[in-house]
Amino acid sequence: MRIDSPAKLAELASEWKMAKPADAAEILVCGGPGCLASGAGDVESAFQEALKNNGGKSALVKMTGCQGLCQAGTLVATHPDGTLYRKVKAGDAAEIVAAATGSRGPVERLLCKDEKTGEKASDPSKLPFYAAQKKFVLRNLGRIDPLDVRDAVVAGAYEGLAKVLSGMTPDDVLDEIEASGLRGRGGAGFPAGRKWRSCRDAGVTPRYVICNADEGDPGAFMDRALCEGDPHAVIEGMLVCGYAVGSSEGYVYVREEYPLAVERLGRAIEQARELGLVGEHVMGTDFSFDIRISRGGGAFVCGESSALMRSVAGEVGEPRAKYIRSVVRGLFDKPTVLNNVETFANVGPILVGGASAFRAMGTEKSPGTKVFSLVGAVRNTGLVEVEMGTALRRIIFEAGGGLIKDRPFKAVQTGGPSGGCLPESRLDLPVDFDSLTEAGSMMGSGGMIVMDERTCMVDVARYFTRFLVEESCGKCVPCREGVQQLYFLLQDICDGLGKEGDLEKIERLAEYIRESSLCQLGVSAPNPVLSTLRYFRGEYEAHIRDKRCPAGVCKNLTTFAIDAETCNLCGACQKACAAGAVTGDKETGFEIVAETCTRCGACRTVCPTDAIRVVP
Repeated sequence: MRIDSPAKLAELASEWKMAKPADAAEILVCGGPGCLASGAGDVESAFQEALKNNGGKSALVKMTGCQGLCQAGTLVATHPDGTLYRKVKAGDAAEIVAAATGSRGPVERLLCKDEKTGEKASDPSKLPFYAAQKKFVLRNLGRIDPLDVRDAVVAGAYEGLAKVLSGMTPDDVLDEIEASGLRGRGGAGFPAGRKWRSCRDAGVTPRYVICNADEGDPGAFMDRALCEGDPHAVIEGMLVCGYAVGSSEGYVYVREEYPLAVERLGRAIEQARELGLVGEHVMGTDFSFDIRISRGGGAFVCGESSALMRSVAGEVGEPRAKYIRSVVRGLFDKPTVLNNVETFANVGPILVGGASAFRAMGTEKSPGTKVFSLVGAVRNTGLVEVEMGTALRRIIFEAGGGLIKDRPFKAVQTGGPSGGCLPESRLDLPVDFDSLTEAGSMMGSGGMIVMDERTCMVDVARYFTRFLVEESCGKCVPCREGVQQLYFLLQDICDGLGKEGDLEKIERLAEYIRESSLCQLGVSAPNPVLSTLRYFRGEYEAHIRDKRCPAGVCKNLTTFAIDAETCNLCGACQKACAAGAVTGDKETGFEIVAETCTRCGACRTVCPTDAIRVVP
């Protein structure tokens, strides 16, 4: 079956929707990587088996994309009752099937709960994690089967494309995207409509459209989740872009380390091609556009536009000078639009709902929503989508549920290795492109790492600098040599070898790297160092002058001791110590022998009462 007109899409959507029994329950098993690692495959099989023994009452079992609350996997949602279950195992399937088909009430012990208060809720919208969010890009994630194009079409996939092909001109599309104020969600926040129009106005053919799914930031998995859970949203955005700029060929550049994303994207493209949504004469019109997947080797520098395009072309992934704009000379030296996964996923619903509805969300200069991967020392980790302009405090303490064990908040790192670390005094900062940049950080693709008092900010800067040293392509001296020297200086400070004047040397070197590096990797490489120096300078000074790591992370500058008043004599520290440095027993109490201690911190990690203290 092929869709031979835009109107045919709506007919098929209605037909496929009617084909599903009106009273059939849905059991949605989260198929995100975290839940798959927790046994989601076995859980799905158990549901199929349980339905065979359910007395004839039917239900539809689907494996969906990520449902958001990653640390509570395997997640299972049931509809139409709207119940969400957490930490589901295969043995729980029969009870959930009975609840979903009306044979019994919800399975209380598996209901999702507020990690801070412990209060359970059958309706996920009552949980702070979901209540703080605004679903736009993630509207279908966790609701549709990413391997079934019919499920996606019933949920609204390709409606925006059908609207475009029903009578909109390329200029109409460009006007709508520009009016929406959509900015690229990959980091810099460049206006998408302006980029698309510049490519169309280049006057050279052929033109190309590339989706950047090379998500390399530590702790970031937003684009991965979209590719795995709603690939048709990405494909639709690329098709609309191709129509607007006059392109007939597109590429999705996805890293090889994302095998599930590669598989589901490939399957989605093939299914869309079979329906006439991709390829020659899309929806029976004169517009033709095909999409291919290009697999990257995982080089972080290939997240940079010109390096990515060289990699797609089969060349070494190295950046080139920025006076050559990719919208004029990009892939194969032809005009090219490059946007990331989330940017393209915004396009379809913008065209369906209109630019004004999109602008009603977010802020004047940063309209819409933004998806973040919230990780680190928070109670709730996972995918979070909020309106632009939402305060960091709300994301971390409402959606995130606050810090584990109510430990003091220390910093939040946004923007990946090229971003910065913001302190408690910046928690009320609105999250948008301009505010984060002014504060010394950046939006980046959307990684957000929360840190508590046990995090050493010098060590954080050292970690990200080392990452960038390893990922630098080495083409230009400021990045190849300068970032390496930054790392050496930070390593010396962490080892207790820091000297007076090192901080000034770091600042001068960072400025040189920012001013003279070839590409954005080098330009932004000093950000983690400069932001931590700006907000946590006293911690650097403690390392250099006092030869002390206040957080107890840097081994050469740390000594641990047990606070007898706080210790509950459980003995967990003694069991965890591989060096045998914890002496004593439950009768006499425990002590740490400094000469034997390796400062690994294992005792501190397992202590239930935080009785392991960092001492001078």
